[in-house]
Amino acid sequence: MRVVVIGAAGYVGGELLRLLVQHPEVTDLEATSRSQAGKTLGEVHPALARVGSARFSGESPAEASRGADVVFLSLEHGESSKLMGDIVDAGPGLVIDLAADFRIHDGRLHERYYGAHPAAALVHRFRYGLADVAGTALRGATAIAAPGCFATATQLALYPLRNAPLVSEPAAVGITGSSGAGVHPKPTTHHPARAHNVFAYSVLGHRHEAEVAEQWRAWSGRADAVPRLLTHSGPFVRGIYLTLHAHLSEPAGQAVIEQAAADYRDRPFVRLVGSPPELTHVVGSNDALVYLTTSPDRREVVVISAIDNLVKGAGGQAVQAMNLALGLPETAGLGGLAAYPI
Repeated sequence: MRVVVIGAAGYVGGELLRLLVQHPEVTDLEATSRSQAGKTLGEVHPALARVGSARFSGESPAEASRGADVVFLSLEHGESSKLMGDIVDAGPGLVIDLAADFRIHDGRLHERYYGAHPAAALVHRFRYGLADVAGTALRGATAIAAPGCFATATQLALYPLRNAPLVSEPAAVGITGSSGAGVHPKPTTHHPARAHNVFAYSVLGHRHEAEVAEQWRAWSGRADAVPRLLTHSGPFVRGIYLTLHAHLSEPAGQAVIEQAAADYRDRPFVRLVGSPPELTHVVGSNDALVYLTTSPDRREVVVISAIDNLVKGAGGQAVQAMNLALGLPETAGLGGLAAYPI
């Protein structure tokens, strides 16, 4: 199987390459990058030094996509929209975009959080690739929009509440590591600003709320609902730790816990745990740890999720979605365990 990763020089691109070089069905892997063309994979991503002499290609996205079985796009938001028409015309079997460009089908919702869509005519091609919820429904997809990292952590906590008798929409507080901001340094990711520090950002307007809202509306049937996502930056590199809280109008907390057990019973990467998880127990893996508890009167529910933002929140979930779309074993190439301690 020939696979291409477009824009493979960043952190997410590096994770995709790390997983794909170990995938049993990937026989031909090409990484493209305009800024790193000609360099070996190991020069840009030191963890790939043992891969050998493979080098970044400077081919255009359309050229690289021609004849590919799968194309991953690991680009900054907005860049995929500029390229997608030419990539689709090149005829790859499956396209998986890891940016936000094609995650949201509701044009008004997209415009509220991102502005007018520059390639709205292509949005209908894409299925939303929340792999641990969609499962085999992704089979046969030819274009997948991989969810955002905060959106993944939020939705895995939120999904079991879709039928609960809620007093109001749930709210989630999440904290993420600095790698979520990308490979290029910014004032808020510079080590002196990040170490020994925690701060909130995008309060009452984080962009990942848009895709969370669209999926939640479909699951719950509440057409205008917007679950709140309150995001924070933390003094670590990898991972997202998220706590969601909901008030119920009836004592249905135990039913929510039972719903989660049913939802995730056969999902290979979601593990329900009996005590609040620790972030270091998932870093480096495609696992998601989910913990649920309820108040004594069963009218409050707390759900905690922990994921690696670069694996489950990005590259790992994208590979998982590829496996599901192509009818491959869902866990193929994703057997790596978390590294502990880190």
